[in-house]
Amino acid sequence: MTRQLRLKLRRPASYARADFVCSETNREARKALDDWPAWHGGCLALVGPEGSGKSHLALEWAGRANATVLNAACTDVDSAHGGPVLVEDADRAHPDTLFHLINMAGPSGGLLLTARGHPRAWSAELPDLRSRLNALHVAEIGEPDDAVLEGVLRKFFRERNIKPAEDVYPYLMRRIERSVRMAREIVVRLDEAADADEREITRTLARQILESDSRTLDLFE
Repeated sequence: MTRQLRLKLRRPASYARADFVCSETNREARKALDDWPAWHGGCLALVGPEGSGKSHLALEWAGRANATVLNAACTDVDSAHGGPVLVEDADRAHPDTLFHLINMAGPSGGLLLTARGHPRAWSAELPDLRSRLNALHVAEIGEPDDAVLEGVLRKFFRERNIKPAEDVYPYLMRRIERSVRMAREIVVRLDEAADADEREITRTLARQILESDSRTLDLFE
């Protein structure tokens, strides 16, 4: 029998608005970004757990606002060119950089800061910076609910040009850790296993992968 080769095609990750999985866990955060440029003080902090969609929302806003995207390690605030600015992982940014960017936010047209934790928990030895961080308007994204978890599973499979059996989705959602990070990881593992054995992605394969993972053995007791 002639073996059929699987084409390892990958779609680039999309940060388009239409590809963002919206639910009650992130609806208010999405609305807060849509309120730009009417942010209070010109600033908004977008916070949420790892893989919750912060980068997707932030980069979609940056494209729409024609914002400069600065690395958290950047100390050259002049590179912002006086326009809207996005700083991801802002809790790791240099205090002087944050202080100047927040002060520039009003006239510059907007400053979006992303981080996992609330600005009140960010390190800030400068009293003036601490007062500014405490006053930031904050939009929070919660842990993924069923709608987000299923949506990101479908998105990750779609990016790998894979169409698993439909019963794979509810099966995985009942058994994997409820995080976008784990959703991405299980899709990669299923893709690799299916490719290695030249199999389709089915509930049987998903069960085999999960049962082989010591981190999920308790789910099958």
